[in-house]
Amino acid sequence: MYLTEKQEQVLKFIEEYQLEYGKSPTIKEMKEYFQVKSDNSIIKVIKALEEKKMLQKDNTPRGIKLLNAVKQKFEKASEVITLPLLGEIPAGGPTLSEENIVDFVSVGDIGVRHRDNSFLLRVRGDSMEDAGIFEGDLVIVDQKLEPKYGNIVVALVDNGNTVKRFMKDENGHEYLKPENQRYGPIYPKNELQIQGVVTGLIRNY
Repeated sequence: MYLTEKQEQVLKFIEEYQLEYGKSPTIKEMKEYFQVKSDNSIIKVIKALEEKKMLQKDNTPRGIKLLNAVKQKFEKASEVITLPLLGEIPAGGPTLSEENIVDFVSVGDIGVRHRDNSFLLRVRGDSMEDAGIFEGDLVIVDQKLEPKYGNIVVALVDNGNTVKRFMKDENGHEYLKPENQRYGPIYPKNELQIQGVVTGLIRNY
């Protein structure tokens, strides 16, 4: 079955999202990820994937269900790889040198786009819990990906590392957005340093 590049991208995003969070993404979340303004642009792709028997969509916000053939395709493509787990990221940026690595963890390759440029980081605090990221979880971080507005990233703020959503306000100012209503946006005093894009998550049970 032929899929356009955009259809493949959306399908892969849905699969990775389901693996990370145990639920399907909403239209709004897909719109933010792909940085499009209109719901219709995402809805058109979803309908095309439905017609091609890649997924089913009901009327609920998270009502996307991948069909078995698609699941099997991703499962066959998946392999186990090992990534370094870093402790505190130094202020100069994440380096995969031996002194910064506290452990190695085996993960599936879905969510790992650039194996040699990815690492794991343990989440601290509850500021991202509305995005399904909880304290103690491990996030997969890709240093090679160029961060886009709407991405969840690891950033350096006031000499400390934090996991937040990378955003831009109506005045053109970049800031970090927590996914918890108890916390406000973070506007860095100095230049914002993005140290990697979060591409996957390992739940801490």
